[in-house]
Amino acid sequence: MNDHLKLVECPRDAMQGWQPFIATKAKIQYLNLLLKMGFNTLDFGSFVSPKAIPQLADTVDVLNHLESSNTKLLAIVANERGAKEASQFDRIDYLGYPFSVSEEFQKRNTNASIEESLSRVEQIQNLCLKSGKELVVYLSMGFGNPYGEQWHPDLVTNWAQRLSSELDIKIIAPSDTIGCANIDSVSSLFSSLIKEIPNVEFGAHLHTVRNKAKSLIEAAYGAGCRRFDGAIKGYGGCPMATDELTGNMPTELMLEWFLENNIPTDVKHELLADAEAMADSIFH
Repeated sequence: MNDHLKLVECPRDAMQGWQPFIATKAKIQYLNLLLKMGFNTLDFGSFVSPKAIPQLADTVDVLNHLESSNTKLLAIVANERGAKEASQFDRIDYLGYPFSVSEEFQKRNTNASIEESLSRVEQIQNLCLKSGKELVVYLSMGFGNPYGEQWHPDLVTNWAQRLSSELDIKIIAPSDTIGCANIDSVSSLFSSLIKEIPNVEFGAHLHTVRNKAKSLIEAAYGAGCRRFDGAIKGYGGCPMATDELTGNMPTELMLEWFLENNIPTDVKHELLADAEAMADSIFH
């Protein structure tokens, strides 16, 4: 197993459901600061319908003003149209697609059934292979289901196996879209996935309240996870999931936990205070 830690900062997830509209200039300034911090990947924007996510309608304009960096760029797409647009930009390294193990959430999030969504993954994967991008698939509702549908960890594992074996997806991130994960569910799911599908890089995309954050990171890391998503100050959440947003994993608490446990990261801690201050000025 590759033991190198990969930290993914997700300002896109922080911004997408935010009201009112954040000025494009402010987004550019914030993202350029984050690009200096040394994260492995920056989830910076999305190529989805402006009607669905009006906050991110300026993604192309933002992208054109981002400074060069060793940090890789990830953009979220919801269908083949968005993937075609995103794949035209050389700066973008990853396309991210939210594949839900919940039929209801898949319809809410991408206006598609699970089977239609699987077909979309195949189309997007083909586009990625042609354009030199890599597809990251998020398994939405990866730790529970608020809609009364059948849910079990084996459901998540089975979909991960299909995505790996049928479509050769190399990066899969189980996502706690509604903040219902606990220490046991995080530990058992990542232990099972990493053991059963060793050729896939699994990431933790967890939404949580602050007092649970470090314990969830510890559980995922202990189970072998080495890819973690977060957002400065825990801002954001998924506007398509439930009426009440559960915030993102706070990046500063993740970094604290790794520091406390003598686990090296590539992030420049000296820039964290500036990033937190700028986040507070944007999300006020």
